[in-house]
Amino acid sequence: MLHEDIEKVVFSEEQIQNRIAEMAKQITEDYKDAQEEIYCVAILKGAVMFYTDLVRRLELPVRFDFMIASSYGNGTSTTGSVKILKDLDYDIEGKHLIVIEDIIDSGTTMNYLNKYFKERKPKSVKLCSLLSKPSRRLVEVPIDYCGFEVPDEFLVGYGLDYAEVYRNLPYIGVLKPEIYADK
Repeated sequence: MLHEDIEKVVFSEEQIQNRIAEMAKQITEDYKDAQEEIYCVAILKGAVMFYTDLVRRLELPVRFDFMIASSYGNGTSTTGSVKILKDLDYDIEGKHLIVIEDIIDSGTTMNYLNKYFKERKPKSVKLCSLLSKPSRRLVEVPIDYCGFEVPDEFLVGYGLDYAEVYRNLPYIGVLKPEIYADK
């Protein structure tokens, strides 16, 4: 059922789940012979829905970790300054790291985190994002596993929010402009 604040659905629940299954298959194939531990790190809060659906489909032994980092504050555009509000719980030196994000927009946060992780000397760092919005990119970041490229529209649902609302929608949709305009 379409929420009254949603202009249109961009990706249905079925489309999202089908794409996640494909991504999990690719990741499983890429890491099937890995000897080192594999850590899947969710960038909270937005990636939590994608993360749980993805890691359940991986046919690999993986460890979970979580991080909170943002360059958005409470607004709808990047501040340009990245803040880490919760760091990793585990030492990643010599480990494979798969960073799982909901959306790569400006690239500011992931560019910062990519450098931050590499300073900790993991065996490898791969970025997995459900969505990529290349038209908004301020900093290019390598996305190793990308679900969908999306246009420059304000998307919510399936973990994506506006003011901490709409994350629980099972689909990804465009938020009506009157909901966030002049805020």
